[in-house]
Amino acid sequence: MDANLRLWRAEGQSFFQRFLLWADALDPLLLLKSSNEIKRTRLLIRTDEKTLSEPTQNNQTKQAFLLSLSSVHPDTDKIIPILLRPPAFMPITLPLVSNHDRYHFSYNLLFLQFLFHAYTTAFTLVNGNGTPRAEEYSLHQKQMFLSLGAISYAACVGALPLTFVNRYALKSSLMQLVVRKLLPAPLFGLTSAFTVAMVRSPEFDNGIEVMDRNGNVIGVSKKAGEKAVMETALSRAVLFGTTFFLPEVLMYCVQRARLVKNPRALGPVKMFVVTSVLAGMLPVSFSMFPQCGEIKRADLEPEILSSTEETEFFYNRGI
Repeated sequence: MDANLRLWRAEGQSFFQRFLLWADALDPLLLLKSSNEIKRTRLLIRTDEKTLSEPTQNNQTKQAFLLSLSSVHPDTDKIIPILLRPPAFMPITLPLVSNHDRYHFSYNLLFLQFLFHAYTTAFTLVNGNGTPRAEEYSLHQKQMFLSLGAISYAACVGALPLTFVNRYALKSSLMQLVVRKLLPAPLFGLTSAFTVAMVRSPEFDNGIEVMDRNGNVIGVSKKAGEKAVMETALSRAVLFGTTFFLPEVLMYCVQRARLVKNPRALGPVKMFVVTSVLAGMLPVSFSMFPQCGEIKRADLEPEILSSTEETEFFYNRGI
């Protein structure tokens, strides 16, 4: 079992523990670390035998683990490309999220949503479970087609309401309220979950590795793969559904209470609100389910159970 998963299993049993770990691991300053620093960190973790039981008792070891969590894939042991690491998720998605309601033409919104879903899909693909490998299962082309299809479909669905409004010249205040304020939250939540399910569908088809409590791989389970993908899709839906819904509610309250006197200040205030909500929801969504997922014996395939007497099994859920 990889050191990252051992840490999640040791110190990520509760939601609060996972939240605190992610709050530290999502620090954008970790993106400034070089590949050599990351490699030295991984070497430090591997040579420190106490990391299994007391991984964060001293500050040096804690910082080493945080850098490892934020930079290294636990299945492949490879360094994640810098723009697709967890700490880069918020800085890149924030401009795409905060500007969605400023566009009055459907093709502009379509392009923005295409960029948004392209990035989140690439992030999901790189940070998913590493068991299905292209060289073994010939999945490279399939995943590319699935990703492109999911991105295009999600972008079109997201831009459809504005296209409908422009096509039929529906300019009433009620229609504008529905299209610009109410629909984005469920649409972004559903389409984000959809892209996760599509791009990680090979985990449904081929399964993912499951391990016993000692970290030994005992088989590949499709049921564990289904559980990992569905949990990740749900967490992504909650992340962006809340990120689009809550700022609209808060801004409505601000305007209703007339807390901001200058209309020109509403833009910066909303930007601050969106940034705050996204910054808070990101570790919340990542922490909704254990990173080192657990599956019971009764939920696994019979062919896996025949080789072991263990009752609890673990897997990498992915992000």
